[in-house]
Amino acid sequence: MEVSQKRSEQDVDLDIRMGGEKREDSGFLMEEDVEEDSGIGFKVDGSFAVSAGSAEHSEIEELDRSGTTGHTDVVLKNIEQQEGSKGGDGGSQTSEEGETEADSGSTENEETEAEKRDEIDDQNEDLKEEEMEGSLDVCLWPVEEGGGHVRISLEEVERYYRFSRCCHWLCDEIMQLDSSPLQAADITSDLKKQFAILSGGRGDTGSPLSPPLSGEQRGGAGGELGADGQEIWSLSSTGVGFILVIDRRQDRWAAVKGTLLRIAGSFPGNLQLVLVLRPIGLLQRTLSDILFKFNKDEFKMKVPVIMLSSITDLHTYIDCSQLTLELGGTQHYCHEKWISHRIAIEGFALMVKRTAQILQSFGTELAETELPNEIQATTVLLSTHTNKKDKMKGDLLVALGQGRRLLESINEPVVRDPDHNMNQDELENLATVQRLLSQLDETERAFDEFWVRHQTKLEQCLQLRHFELNYREVRALLDQVSEKLSTFSEVGISPAHAEHIFCELTTYEERVCDGLNRASSLAREGDELIQNSHYAEDSIQPKCSELRAISENVSSSLRDRKEHLVKAMELHRSLERASKWVDDGIYMLASQPVDKCQSHEGAELALKELECYLDDAGQNQLTELGNIWTEFEAVLNPQFKDQVEKIFQKQTSMQEMFDKRRVSLKKLAVKQTRPVQPVAPRPEAFIKSPLSSPAHRAQQERKCSETDSENICEKENDQLQNGDGNIRHASLSEEEENLAVLRRHVMNELLETERAYVEELLCVLQGYASEMDNAAMAPLIPAPLQNKKDVLFGNMQEIYHFHKRTFLRELEQYTDCPELVGRCFLERMTDLQIYEKYCHNKPRSESLWRQCSDCAFIQECQKKLEHKLGLDSYLLKPVQRITKYQLLLKEMLKYSKSCEGADDLQAALTSILGILKAVNDSMHLIAITGYEGNKSELGKLLMQGSFSVWTEHKKGHAKVKDLARFKPMQRHLFLHQKTLLFCKRREENGEGYEKAPSYSFKQSLNMSAVGITENAKGDNKKFEIWCNSREEVYIVQ
Repeated sequence: MEVSQKRSEQDVDLDIRMGGEKREDSGFLMEEDVEEDSGIGFKVDGSFAVSAGSAEHSEIEELDRSGTTGHTDVVLKNIEQQEGSKGGDGGSQTSEEGETEADSGSTENEETEAEKRDEIDDQNEDLKEEEMEGSLDVCLWPVEEGGGHVRISLEEVERYYRFSRCCHWLCDEIMQLDSSPLQAADITSDLKKQFAILSGGRGDTGSPLSPPLSGEQRGGAGGELGADGQEIWSLSSTGVGFILVIDRRQDRWAAVKGTLLRIAGSFPGNLQLVLVLRPIGLLQRTLSDILFKFNKDEFKMKVPVIMLSSITDLHTYIDCSQLTLELGGTQHYCHEKWISHRIAIEGFALMVKRTAQILQSFGTELAETELPNEIQATTVLLSTHTNKKDKMKGDLLVALGQGRRLLESINEPVVRDPDHNMNQDELENLATVQRLLSQLDETERAFDEFWVRHQTKLEQCLQLRHFELNYREVRALLDQVSEKLSTFSEVGISPAHAEHIFCELTTYEERVCDGLNRASSLAREGDELIQNSHYAEDSIQPKCSELRAISENVSSSLRDRKEHLVKAMELHRSLERASKWVDDGIYMLASQPVDKCQSHEGAELALKELECYLDDAGQNQLTELGNIWTEFEAVLNPQFKDQVEKIFQKQTSMQEMFDKRRVSLKKLAVKQTRPVQPVAPRPEAFIKSPLSSPAHRAQQERKCSETDSENICEKENDQLQNGDGNIRHASLSEEEENLAVLRRHVMNELLETERAYVEELLCVLQGYASEMDNAAMAPLIPAPLQNKKDVLFGNMQEIYHFHKRTFLRELEQYTDCPELVGRCFLERMTDLQIYEKYCHNKPRSESLWRQCSDCAFIQECQKKLEHKLGLDSYLLKPVQRITKYQLLLKEMLKYSKSCEGADDLQAALTSILGILKAVNDSMHLIAITGYEGNKSELGKLLMQGSFSVWTEHKKGHAKVKDLARFKPMQRHLFLHQKTLLFCKRREENGEGYEKAPSYSFKQSLNMSAVGITENAKGDNKKFEIWCNSREEVYIVQ
């Protein structure tokens, strides 16, 4: 065995371990355990080759290793036999060499064959012993990134080795039987002439007897007894040497002489003895004795030639049991049967040889197969190899069947007569067929074992490719999920916004769980592959570990994001409660009437109301900022922190206002007591004084009383005046605070309703409009609704994008200065005109809704959305919203008259009302029927309304009034820049938009020819419209 010892520096680093010990001094596997003729070898550059060729020399071919599969395939390379020529040369010995070795050739061949089989058995035993020591790890680590290694057990190596050797032995067996290119089938016609036969008899030394028949067969044809006959006979004789029995009892000496000359000149095989039954005639017998002695040198025979006189003499040399009946023996011989068996055995041997060669070639193909990198290629390869294997098995079964039938044919005499004794040729034929069948069975078993290993490898390869494909898909899904989770980093700007983000995260959690479940299932699948001894364990194990690590990271990220948002929602709710508590407190302060607080009872009630409000604060109040920073540190971004500080500052300001109000009310709640003037006791000396008379005393008391009353009133008036001044100053400040609170209330309502409006639009678009494009819902859509999404929903998608992406974000910028929100409306007034398009389409949408309101599609969508209201209620939302804006602007303007943005609010209100009027007017124009002109050419609609109209027509000098009863006509007039339209209003039956009026066109007047008289006949409620020099006059009221 030639093994390359040159190590490659680029491709791979080969590490061969046997039983856990590294053998660095060996360039191939098991040099001491697998004999050199096995052809098994490892090259240190990374390739693995196995040869099933000759036992002496083999060529190990290096195959390129595939670098794209992530692992290295170890290819078992079967090398073609190199020693065929040597065996051929050894089998074509010259006749002279064969003659000199005739005595020892047979014995040596038999001993060589027995020794060879013993040696093979020893090899198998050695392999089995080594297998018990452990498996063989052939670890190939490519330099390129992503490489792996393939673990090949010693059992797998032995399977191929055993199968290859079985094919090799079978071929050798056939080569021994088929040492000459000539077959019995090629010379069947000559064999049937019976120039010579092999009856199966043997001499004392075991040499086969070949007695040419006497009498009829002679002459020139007998010359063919030479090479052709020897080649056929040699199939059994194997060079031991023949004993020729020549029966010429009925011939003449000339025939005897001719036969001996032909044998001496043409017989190429080994001869041990020539026995000649000479002619029995007196003359011919005498001539034979005499002439043989004189012509003996002419025959040039190197073996003894014995002339026999009778059959009895022959029996002294050959036992009767080894001779046929013609020669006085007891052996039965059928020449036709012999030819038939010989041809059958040669055919069977040829079939076995071809089968062995095909099996060997197929085994080499399987061993050299590189594992594909794709599922489809692996599936095709597995199917192709399976089909070839089935065909090989079929060929094996055919060969085995033919061999068994041949065996039955050879055994037929014994079956028919158990006492029948087979001759030596029959026994050899029987042994040959049995040996071929046994080796064929062994080859089949070896092939089956090798195929099982190969099939397992391909199935494992297919499993690996599926695993890798699923791994790539799951890895991409987990990466996508991880990237998406990173986008949920916002904490929201309000409780509703945070809850919306949390709902989106909860909805997305289903997709996350699906990815995690797939990853977990795939990791378990990889573990099962490893437990089942998959050859790519080193490639599967890291992927399983990676999947579990990524899954754990995704789960942790999802859990953290949910906890993050829960914390954010908790803080948002706390801020919302605090903000509402502060606003309600300020509103309560603003709502307390100042005049009622001047009285003792009113002040007490107001003070009690303040105390109760403060006592009920509870969790509505924000705690210290330090506690908030500590508890919610994870979710506090700069914007969030500013929001907390602003609300906390508002809370502090409100509490200060409460404290001031409480102090003021406590002062007013204290009861006012009337002061008592001290009076000195009257001396007794004055009792009798005139001044002490009752009248004088009464007069003095009245004066003192009046004086005291005046002093008290003056003090009280001073106190009240000072108190009123303070209260008036406080009331002005509180009024401003009250207006600010009311403005914030309006702004909060605007923002909250705007967010709710955007959510409702999104819900309708996703729950209804998008479902119309869903193939699964298509069977539920009725015919009138098919391809009518634009009719049913109008430009709702455009409205949603405007509010979601632009208007809502700009409104939120005015949270702290609501009085300036009018600017936002003025800047986006052009964009708000998209509502005109929606309102124009609303009648068509309403009509379509009426047709399909009860269809399964609408009901199913409503059920999925869990809406209590029908779709028509949501389709009305845009109309309600544009109307709501003017109401909110009116409220904001009401509380902002003295503010900086009052003018902008007024301009915004006017513009919104203009949009509503334009929408209303356009709705009326759409309802006009019977007008054949182009409405777009009428000019801008200036005014429209319903009036009572009288008409007068002037013919000549007489006036003619329509309707002699002077009953007015009810007309709806549309005043455009260029034309005045007269229409008759008609009420329609139905509900909703179907109940909207329609207008029948009656006539029109060109405004360039129209005159107007403001007062008609002194009636201020009437005016005249006339044309054509008052030939037509229309009195309008």
